[in-house]
Amino acid sequence: MARMDRDMTEGNIWMHMLRFSIPMAVGLLFQQLYNTVDTLVVGQFVGHQAQAAVGSTGPIINTIVGFCAGLGTGASVVISQRYGARDDEGLGKAVHTTIALTFIVSLLATFLGQLIIDPMLRFMQTPDDVMPESSKYLSIYFAGVSGILFYNLGGGILRAVGDSRRPLVFLIVSALLNTVLDLLFVLAFGMGVEGVAWATVLSQLLSALLILVTLTREKGNYGIRWRKLGIDKKSLSLILKLGLPSSIQAAITSFSNVFVQSYINAFGSACMAGYGVYGKIDAFALIPVQSISMSSTTFVGQNWGAKQVRRAREGVRTAMVMSLVSTAVLGILVLVLARLLMGFFSPNEEVIEYGVRFIHIVTPFYIAICFNQIYAGALRGIGDATMPTVIMLASFVVFRQIYLAVTKALGAGFIAVALAYPVGWILCSTLLIIRYSHSGLAKNG
Repeated sequence: MARMDRDMTEGNIWMHMLRFSIPMAVGLLFQQLYNTVDTLVVGQFVGHQAQAAVGSTGPIINTIVGFCAGLGTGASVVISQRYGARDDEGLGKAVHTTIALTFIVSLLATFLGQLIIDPMLRFMQTPDDVMPESSKYLSIYFAGVSGILFYNLGGGILRAVGDSRRPLVFLIVSALLNTVLDLLFVLAFGMGVEGVAWATVLSQLLSALLILVTLTREKGNYGIRWRKLGIDKKSLSLILKLGLPSSIQAAITSFSNVFVQSYINAFGSACMAGYGVYGKIDAFALIPVQSISMSSTTFVGQNWGAKQVRRAREGVRTAMVMSLVSTAVLGILVLVLARLLMGFFSPNEEVIEYGVRFIHIVTPFYIAICFNQIYAGALRGIGDATMPTVIMLASFVVFRQIYLAVTKALGAGFIAVALAYPVGWILCSTLLIIRYSHSGLAKNG
């Protein structure tokens, strides 16, 4: 089998970034299709209460899945650095430790997910007309959560060595399957919310299987040799050192979004549905900056491991320019097409109106996200995972919750709640710019 990894320590930086980030962007595009198709199908064919149920479960799912995915970030950094340093033995140990760790966290996520469903839904003050459907969706989702975890961590192994194409192909296949199953289960079998949940779970399990088969057949040193599966203490220590900060950040940030969701829920099921649809549009618009951030982490990780600091720094500058341009273009398109996009997801005028208001208030602040995503990704690439985590937690959790509590006490309404995200982005970007300017990546070389 031909090797599809990519050595980023040599060659044109722009081309490396483009060739790596474009498949990543397409991959994120299809990854977003999972819940987006779910939201669209239930919105058009079931009702806005069902749409609110599916759309409002994101913070709960991301609390657990985000924590597990954070470990994948740590694994990717370790693997990319060892790949860049040509440490074949260490690379193999990191890969097998990552797979063994995924088995463990999958079991924990499945068990813990079922335990938190009812308490979290009640904590979010989920309306009575939405509660039953939300509970059904989450119960099925967490029963099959191992699929998305194995895909994310297994795909992270391939991306860490520069192969972003095969994870993309597998994601496209599973996303298309999800769409077909959504329509089949909802329209043909009348399964409603349960149907879209099962469609998502089955599709994610397929993507996980494809990743594991690929890594098993891989002849390179990053392939899985099942007889060698186990935990290497040194690799685990590094993965936890670099991954736990990201895990904690993702989990706490997602959990803090539960608080934000509770403020949204207070405006009723139509606002919940509108906010849920806006969230899908928002996720699509931010795909470029996310994919470029992930490519910068791999690029910086490989070049830092190869002790090419100046080249790593140039990669960060390239990533910043790419992210600013692409985010600005997409942000303008979202603003111009706001009502058309919302109408595509829901025929309910009240739902559309709420979604358009969210878009008009939040989208102009997208540029701020570029700075916190690119600099955080670059810092993680050199192994500095703790401080970006602290900064993001302070901005996205502590500051945001203080902001919401103060605005609520002052009697502020919808606009103040909608601005909760932009104010956190601005603070986070400011602090990460300062951190990056004092890092070894900015100063050395």
